[in-house]
Order: sequence, then structure tokens, then C-alpha cells
Amino acid sequence: MKHRKIVFVCTGNTCRSPMAEAAFREELKRRKIRWYTVRSAGLFAQAGEPINPKSAQALSEAKIPFDAAFAARPLTQKTIAESYAVVCMTQAQKNRLSQFPNVTCMSDYTGKEIPDPYGRDLDEYRAALRAIRAAFPRVIEGLRIGEDGYGETKFKEKK
Repeated sequence: MKHRKIVFVCTGNTCRSPMAEAAFREELKRRKIRWYTVRSAGLFAQAGEPINPKSAQALSEAKIPFDAAFAARPLTQKTIAESYAVVCMTQAQKNRLSQFPNVTCMSDYTGKEIPDPYGRDLDEYRAALRAIRAAFPRVIEGLRIGEDGYGETKFKEKK
């Protein structure tokens, strides 16, 4: 079975989207959902930039594994075309990509955007990570992840 690619997108691919990539990968693993590849990219990313140290710290504090050698990637049309879904952090980012039918944003699922913590204190990065993780159940449901032979048939939340 071919893997489906989910790509999380923010502006620079150093703060929100790398946190979403790592946390979503961990969430799929926790739910035992396979056959998905999780990546991230940025609309204005400088290729090769490392993950923001505050994003790395927020992930570490939450005990979410991430690649310490992470390198930012610009979002390309090829990446979008190869993806099952591209999930932006804000409506404005989604609007820039409106010509692509597989592009969504966090507020499509939760009614809330993920504010950019860049240049702010560590608590803002922690808050962004909490908001990202809180959106995952609705993102998974909205994208029908784990259905149609991909992963488990239909995920049921453990009580």
C-alpha cells in the first residue's frame, strides 16, 4: 500500500509546522495508524534553516521526539501535488494556495488558527504546540485518516 503524505505548512518552517510534523507523527503512532508520511514546509522557508530552539524545547518538554537535524523546506507545487493533504496554520496561508483542492487549514477543523510564536517567549511556543495538538482529533476526523484501508479501519478513542 502506498503511503499518503500529510504536509503541515507555516511561514518559515522553523516554528509551528515542524512542531505539527513531529507531534502528528507521534499522534499517528500512538493511535497505531500507519501508511501516512508526515512532513512540513514553509511558504517563505529558507532551505536548511534549523528548527527554532524554542520549538525544539517545547517538543522536548512534551516528550515528543523530533529530528534534531531538522532542516526547513520551502513548499513546492510538486510537494502539494504529491500530498494527500496540505494543512496550513492560518486561513491567510491557505488563501495563498487556493488553487489546490487538497489544501486546508487548522481553522477549517477547529474554527481557530495557530498563532505564530516567532520572536515571542517560550510560553507562546508551548501554547502553539498545545493548540496544534488539540486540533489533531478534528484534523484526523476531517481528513478521514485511518479509514479506507489506511491505518486502522475507524479509530475509536480509548476512554
